Amino acid sequence: MKTDLTKLLGIEYPIIQGGMAWVAEYHLAAAVSQAGGLGIIGAANAPAEWVREQIREAKKMTEKPFGVNIMLMSPYADEVAKAAAEEGVKVITTGAGSPEKYMEMWKAAGIKVIPVVASVALAKRMERCGADAVIAEGCESGGHIGETTTMVLVPQVADAVRIPVIAAGGIADGRGIAAAFMLGAAGVQMGTRFIAAEESRVHENYKEMVLKARDIDTRVTGRSTGHPVRALRNKMTGEYLKKEAEGASFEELELLTLGGLRKAVVEGDVKNGSVMSGQCAGLIKEKKTCKDLILDLIEETEKLLKGTFFYE
Repeated sequence: MKTDLTKLLGIEYPIIQGGMAWVAEYHLAAAVSQAGGLGIIGAANAPAEWVREQIREAKKMTEKPFGVNIMLMSPYADEVAKAAAEEGVKVITTGAGSPEKYMEMWKAAGIKVIPVVASVALAKRMERCGADAVIAEGCESGGHIGETTTMVLVPQVADAVRIPVIAAGGIADGRGIAAAFMLGAAGVQMGTRFIAAEESRVHENYKEMVLKARDIDTRVTGRSTGHPVRALRNKMTGEYLKKEAEGASFEELELLTLGGLRKAVVEGDVKNGSVMSGQCAGLIKEKKTCKDLILDLIEETEKLLKGTFFYE
């Protein structure tokens, strides 16, 4: 399946794995890339040396392209940006800010730069500063979210820029990928779907919670603080939303979520931790290897695009 995205990145299939903090480490990234997609290592708030080690370990597992997601609000962002360039990463995706000050360095290193955007204005700005593509991420996604849905955001971004657009948010199967193409995207980014991959090193409690999720099981906390986060509902989200409705301070609310993602991903505390997940969790019913998952996704997408489901 060739699109402008596969040509740009030198990958077989137009599927990027999301750079989820604590989840997107080198085992998962390498498995996705080896299967023909683009695996991503999530740098999150980690220091540069951790990111270097992750890149080097991924290279031992695959010779295919993979990338690093850099959260630009991280206190280590400057060091991580430099480390990724020095280690020869092929692709960098960015979130939580603008990567403009790193563009010259990354371009000199031959890196493809793909920022995550939640608005047309930001997409156009990223194109002007030299981005090779943008990820238009709707509010159906897990973790930190914007306000606009994928269905509405993707076509408007596709109309506004000339570079490839990658759809993200709420995509978990071939129907979502086919729909993204119809909206003008050249590929998709999937995060939640890869949490349940066999190669994912997240705690089994986290995986099982995703697999058992229903369509109504995500909640958005932090709207009052300006930092909305989507996660599966549990004891923590219930307490947070109650306190938020009562007008609790930012500091009091932050205490509830401090270290919450690590609790869920590493320790398996899915009651008090932050089980970040997109709304598409209700579509995910089984664990698969990255290879089987990607091949199944592409097969379903191709059948839909060829009209097989309608004209057999």
